[in-house]
Amino acid sequence: MIDLNQFPLLKAVESPAALRRTPEDELPALAAELREFLIQTVSTMGGHFAAGLGTVELTLALHYVLDTPHDKLVWDVGHQAYPHKVLTGRREHLHTIKKHHGLAPFPKRAESEYDTFGVGHSSTSISAALGYALAARAQGISQRSVAVIGDGALTAGMAYEALNHAGSLDVDMLVILNDNDMSISENVGAMSNYLARILSGKLYSHLREGSKKVLELMPAAWELARRSEAHMKGMVLPGTLFEEMGLNYLGPVDGHDLPNLVKTLRNVRDLRGPQFLHVVTRKGKGYEPAESDPITWHGPGPFDPATGRINKGKPKSPTYSQIFGQFLCDIAEQDPRVMGITPAMREGSGMVEFERRYPDRYFDVAIAEQHAVTLAAGMACGGLRPVVAIYSTFLQRGYDQLIHDVAIQNLPVLFAIDRAGLVGGDGATHQGAYDLSYLRCLPNMVVMAPADEDECRQMLYTGLTLDGPSAVRYPRGSGPGVTPEIPMQALPVGEAQLRRQGKGLCILAFGSMVPAAERIAAELDASVVNMRFVKPLDEAMIVSMAETHEAFVTLEENVVAGGAGSGVNEVLAARGVLLPVLNIGLPDRVIEHGSQGDNRADAGLDDASLLARVREWLPTGHAGQSARPGL
Repeated sequence: MIDLNQFPLLKAVESPAALRRTPEDELPALAAELREFLIQTVSTMGGHFAAGLGTVELTLALHYVLDTPHDKLVWDVGHQAYPHKVLTGRREHLHTIKKHHGLAPFPKRAESEYDTFGVGHSSTSISAALGYALAARAQGISQRSVAVIGDGALTAGMAYEALNHAGSLDVDMLVILNDNDMSISENVGAMSNYLARILSGKLYSHLREGSKKVLELMPAAWELARRSEAHMKGMVLPGTLFEEMGLNYLGPVDGHDLPNLVKTLRNVRDLRGPQFLHVVTRKGKGYEPAESDPITWHGPGPFDPATGRINKGKPKSPTYSQIFGQFLCDIAEQDPRVMGITPAMREGSGMVEFERRYPDRYFDVAIAEQHAVTLAAGMACGGLRPVVAIYSTFLQRGYDQLIHDVAIQNLPVLFAIDRAGLVGGDGATHQGAYDLSYLRCLPNMVVMAPADEDECRQMLYTGLTLDGPSAVRYPRGSGPGVTPEIPMQALPVGEAQLRRQGKGLCILAFGSMVPAAERIAAELDASVVNMRFVKPLDEAMIVSMAETHEAFVTLEENVVAGGAGSGVNEVLAARGVLLPVLNIGLPDRVIEHGSQGDNRADAGLDDASLLARVREWLPTGHAGQSARPGL
């Protein structure tokens, strides 16, 4: 626990209301304390780091100028929201963030009235803030609505859809672009700050609005004046695009110049209509290792704040992401048609080495999952073999394209789906809980789930041998430690594998649940089938095991509704086979953050819970008994 006595100014700030009682000339010192508090706290437990350091001054200025929570402050994604949590009454609990029953990793409405909108996926803030602004207008409430969005999140189409809509409406809202992808040189920064103050000031605003009222009576003159103003801004500011969309562009402003930020926000707060403020910050600000390498320090584990050495723990077997990355490099060496696509997840998806070795065949499309899928479809039409590396929870955003552009056209696109199943600390918004259900219903799609690292590699290879779409879904982290075999071999499509022969009960396990199935089967003397393919299912194996067993249990790390177990039920029903079946998967409720072990226990997928549930369910006399005569 951090000793707050070393942070006297921060200790006095229990809420934004208390912050607003702080003398303005003490704010820079408070910012320094808040930044040091973040460094000390995150160093003990890990978590999102560099982005939060970059928004210290911006967060202080926003809560200082706005009347939160009456005014609605909507954060995009939430990586940048640790300072916000500290200032809104959760300071003493920050060390619990991402832990079981601790603070959520992102803003969460149920956690605080200051968390106005729950987030996890990017690029939603402008839409949500616009919704708040329209709700206030409809109810006659005087309230400011502010969205804070990063330059990375602004690469997603949804952000531009929201900007386009906001610019066409007479609503009072502010969009703040937190641009942390560049630094500002001293001269440009001084000039830009000066221009921002001028353009957000009352004199300019009154002249602009007054002229607008007069010149609107003379359409030709008004159009000339409007274009002249936009041209003038376009010469000195990068805001022409936003002006053309109907927002009043202001900035760029140095996001670490706290006094100037406060002055600018006060000016902008009183402007009418949709406003766009460009704030430039530096990721990792105030901590040199994070400033120098913001990618590594985006979400480090525990570290030594004095040396900057991250505690990586004991070496583990290769992660599934690393297995995929090595596969992609190996297959690209063999086949020049192979292309790698990722929506801004190069490091997370294990594609760093592929980009280094094959830069002309690597495509990071930014946070644009829909585009990633259709880009792959176009490549496939052109004779290439695209591989889309994407998290399960992010593929949801490209579902329409997955159906229309890939599945219906039966195109050979391979989806390497990382973080399938329970992911741990990132919580509800990032759990890969639904992909088997939303993939299994698509025509032409082959869906595979590996039980170990070797199967993962062979399945990825299998997918690239097919003439239609395929998906390999694998979990976060390391597997059971099976060394992949070389050379790669294609698996027979739709063929399951009997892993253990038992009596009475047969467990049909999918992907990551196979090791657990084998462990509990040893206690029950049950058979275990590694199903390997979710679509097509091995119907012959299912029927054969039904003929020699008394009951089935299906295990999957996916929601039960519409999942792999549902497919087994459909096969049995279609064949007229009457057999007790227990489908076990993720429950029909949200699984919150914690470790992956916490998640599995919460979902009832840990060994003890599985064993207890199966024993409680088993029909009397089924487990350990010989098969029913005549079945």
